[in-house]
Amino acid sequence: MKIKDDLDLSINQRTHGLVKALLSNATALSLQVTEHDSGAMIVDAGIQAVGGLEAGRLIAEICMGGLGAVSLQSDQTFKNWPFSVKVHAKSPLIACLGSQYAGWALSHEKFFSLGSGPARAIAQREAIFKTLAYQDNSAHTSLVLETDQLPPAAVIEKVAQDTGIRPSHLTFILTPTRSLAGTVQITARVLEVALHKLHAVNFPLAQFVDGYGVAPIPPPSPDFLTGMGRTNDAILLGGFVQLFVNCEDEAAAGLAKVMPSSASKDYGRPFAEIFKAVNMDFYQIDPLLFSPAKVTVSNLRTGNSFFAGAYNEVLLEQSFSQ
Repeated sequence: MKIKDDLDLSINQRTHGLVKALLSNATALSLQVTEHDSGAMIVDAGIQAVGGLEAGRLIAEICMGGLGAVSLQSDQTFKNWPFSVKVHAKSPLIACLGSQYAGWALSHEKFFSLGSGPARAIAQREAIFKTLAYQDNSAHTSLVLETDQLPPAAVIEKVAQDTGIRPSHLTFILTPTRSLAGTVQITARVLEVALHKLHAVNFPLAQFVDGYGVAPIPPPSPDFLTGMGRTNDAILLGGFVQLFVNCEDEAAAGLAKVMPSSASKDYGRPFAEIFKAVNMDFYQIDPLLFSPAKVTVSNLRTGNSFFAGAYNEVLLEQSFSQ
C-alpha cells in the first residue's frame, strides 16, 4: 500500500505542538522536565513525578502522532471499573502502526525499553514501514518510553544518530507501567493492538478503512508484573474494537473470527500468570493473544457486520483486584 506523504500527514509536525503544550503545562500535569547533559529534553511522567490521567491521555495522543483522538469516559460495561479510554484516529494505520506501536527496541547494558511515537517514522528501524510505505522528516521529534529508568546517554545518542536529529531537538517521555499516565497511555493502545493483529494475520491493509476502540482503565500497581498484567488484560479481557473494512463478506467474517484474544491458544488466564509461566519472555507467548476481547467487523461494501469474542469480567476482576 502507498500512503500519501505530505505535510498534512507529517506526524512529527502534528506532535511538535502537542509536545510543546505538554512541556509548558508540566507543573499542572504533575510532570518533571529536565534537560539531559546531551541537550535532550526528558519528561518524567511517573518515575519521580506523579503524572496523572490527563497526562496519560495527552501522551497517548503524542504516541499516535497527533492523528489520534483519545478521550476518558464513563462506561457501564464493567460494574467495578466504569472509567474507560476511547480511541479513534485520522489515518489510523499511520497513527497506530506508524507511530503508536511500541516497536523500536532500545537497550544499553541494564537499560531496555520499547520506543513509541513519531520518532519511529523518521528512524525507519522496523519492517512495518516498508509495508506502510511511509517515512517522515522533521527537525524535532519525540519518543515515548515505557520505563522506570532514565535513558542512558548511549540510548539518546543512538536515537539522535538513527533519526539524524541532534539531541537538543529530541524529547523523551518516560511512562512507567506503575504510573497513572503509563496506565492510560498503554490502555489507549486498544485500537493499535487490533491493527497490529490485522497485519499479523495478513489481512490486506488497503481493505481496512477505519476503526475505534474502547477499554477499561485499570488501577496501577507498584509491582511491575501486576501492573503490566493489568494493562494487558484491560485490552485482552475488556477491550472492544469496531473495524470498518471494504472487502468480500467471506474475508470480513474470517477477520472477525481470528481477531479476538480468545482465538489464541494462550487465552484463559490473567496475563500476569501467562507472562510469569514463560519466565517473562514475550516471545514465548502466542502473538495472536494480543488482541481486544471483543470485535465487530463492519463491511462497507455490503453493509453486513460480523461479531466475535466476548468480555471476560471474571478474569478482568481477578486481574484488576489481585
